[in-house]
Amino acid sequence: MSKILSMFAILCVGLSVLAGSSYGAGSNDELQEVLDSSAQPLNPVVQWNRTLLVIVRTPKAQPATIHPTRSFAIMHAAIYDAVNAIDRTHKPYLVRLTGVSRFASQDAAADAAAHTVLVTLYPNFQTTLDTQFQQLLAQIPDGAGKAEGIRIGQTVAERILALRSNDGSDSAPIPFIFGTAPGDYQSTPPNFPKQPQFTHWSLVTPFALERANQFRPGPPPALTSDTYSDVFNEVKSLGIAGSTTATPDQALTGRFWNGAIQNYWNEIAQTAAVAHNLTTAQNARLFALLNLTIADDVIAFYDAKYTYNFWRPVTAIREAATDGNPKTLPDPNWLPEVGNTTPDPAYPGAHAVISASGASVLISFFRGNHFDFTVTSEVLPGVDRSFTSFSAAAEEATLSRIFAGVHFRSDLTTGQRLGRQVADFVVDNFFTPVHGGEDSDDR
Repeated sequence: MSKILSMFAILCVGLSVLAGSSYGAGSNDELQEVLDSSAQPLNPVVQWNRTLLVIVRTPKAQPATIHPTRSFAIMHAAIYDAVNAIDRTHKPYLVRLTGVSRFASQDAAADAAAHTVLVTLYPNFQTTLDTQFQQLLAQIPDGAGKAEGIRIGQTVAERILALRSNDGSDSAPIPFIFGTAPGDYQSTPPNFPKQPQFTHWSLVTPFALERANQFRPGPPPALTSDTYSDVFNEVKSLGIAGSTTATPDQALTGRFWNGAIQNYWNEIAQTAAVAHNLTTAQNARLFALLNLTIADDVIAFYDAKYTYNFWRPVTAIREAATDGNPKTLPDPNWLPEVGNTTPDPAYPGAHAVISASGASVLISFFRGNHFDFTVTSEVLPGVDRSFTSFSAAAEEATLSRIFAGVHFRSDLTTGQRLGRQVADFVVDNFFTPVHGGEDSDDR
């Protein structure tokens, strides 16, 4: 496990360099430096997942109106269908190829599929991606199997990209008009963004769900309810900047997880994949399950967020005199522990949705919850937290949003339910074994 942790520590050092830079001509060199830092070669599926994490963490690399989870889902769908065309143990996702040799290289197929997707989605990184592609191919013996693997990967990736080319992700965000009634989502201090983010994302075609609102939850608690009083007063006390009620560890937890939560779960999956020494086919399935689930989580929770447009704690606490609830008292100067609040409505909570989904997928895939691992914070360099189960990490990541001061507990319990529903649907209906065939391990 120490080698795995060292690899991630090196990655975090590289990312701290990237965080202070602007996106431009130097980005390829910086990305190459980070990618070359790993002393141990990784399975190609894990390596390309790691590469995409570096890209989306590079300032301005990701288009502001396209959610990065789409890129992870497209890349891992392409890798899965390419590798599975050779492995043939599970049902294809979208692309079914015929006449594929069982002797084609699965690693070459994974490399070619990932490379084709990433140079299409991130053309400014092509120089570095081309170099990495050639370096990875050089580790595969030359021959007909390698050539066939490359052809399969490129073919599948091109078809997946074509199928997603009109999925609505390139539409302009829908202009948002902030509400003024109690409970309405409003621009949040101290950052006061002009417009909330991803107002159009519920219109994007899901990767697995039948529709964005397939599991849409019911509304948030009424402002005059006892439930609302309880969750209001909880976050007001625990989530305020410099809280005297929250323990130091709770305050640290709020800050620790205050990054892009899907990135944390991809790194957790990397750690588990390496620790379990998964094959290329197993990795292809694991990361496809995880990332298609997370991509649909985002589509689903934005559907709910912009259906209910529920205010964030910072607004609710400052404007509590207007909510008609005598058990909620205002604090006009209240600010959350983490400073800025994510610019979108509160209900349901994104961390809760994605963490519940991520844990559900990993528990299902590895056929158990127990796993000893360490997570490194995306926003607190060098700070780690350790866990003995996937569910423990998911629970902490979820509750961290109360300690961060950006969510009510009711946002989170509803988010967890939504995340589990999405994960169960994907696991039950996609990437399933071909029964009665040659599959000896249906992970």
